Amino acid sequence: MDGETPTPAMILVRPQMGENIGAAARAMRNFGLGRMRVVAPREGWPSSRAAATASGAGRVLDAAGHFDDLPAAIGDCHYVLATTARPRGMVKPVLTPERAMADARTMIAAGQRVGVVFGPERAGLENDEIARADAIVSVPVDPEFASLNLAQCVLLMAYEWRRASVAAPPEIAARAQADMAEAIEIERLGDRYETTLEAAGYFFPPDKAEGMKRNMRAMFARLALTRADVQMLHGMLRHMARRGGS
Repeated sequence: MDGETPTPAMILVRPQMGENIGAAARAMRNFGLGRMRVVAPREGWPSSRAAATASGAGRVLDAAGHFDDLPAAIGDCHYVLATTARPRGMVKPVLTPERAMADARTMIAAGQRVGVVFGPERAGLENDEIARADAIVSVPVDPEFASLNLAQCVLLMAYEWRRASVAAPPEIAARAQADMAEAIEIERLGDRYETTLEAAGYFFPPDKAEGMKRNMRAMFARLALTRADVQMLHGMLRHMARRGGS
């Protein structure tokens, strides 16, 4: 179980039904996963309906973290995977569940923390949430009926985690050995650039501002930044601010 071997955190964003949270906990328990994080569940937390459905997987719910928003839930993660049926046109790696969990195993074996993010049942993850991920996991389902039940999606990822081998492509193995920045560090970097660029009038015209900000966040996530990279980017911004004020 999770207490013996490090595993990815399964992060449920705005789940609408407690029954689906409980079913997801059961799926995790089936395949040896114990780290659940729940973000702003519609029915509140803790959930009696989730507990009733978990049926034997209550300890997954008992240990689950409760968060108000996604940045807080992924804050300590070095590598974040967003599950979605539609890549949404973002320039990010799009992985199969098999490849995603093989990469996750390599990252975790090297001491990195991995989060797998699942969207709410009705609409899935929003673009701003996907932008914060390092890669997208897309299941090769029938495009005419692409929506998976939340618990089904969790079960699929948990199954692939269980069967994943330790072998991974060279690029993910190299990343796993690096001193990667946590998501909260990248979030703060994005906040700082957004504030500075806003003050400089960069986000123009106004109707394109939100898309520009989202693209900037997606770029930071895509770059696979190390802690040294983040420090350098902060330093560059500080230097430019000093020069601008002189």
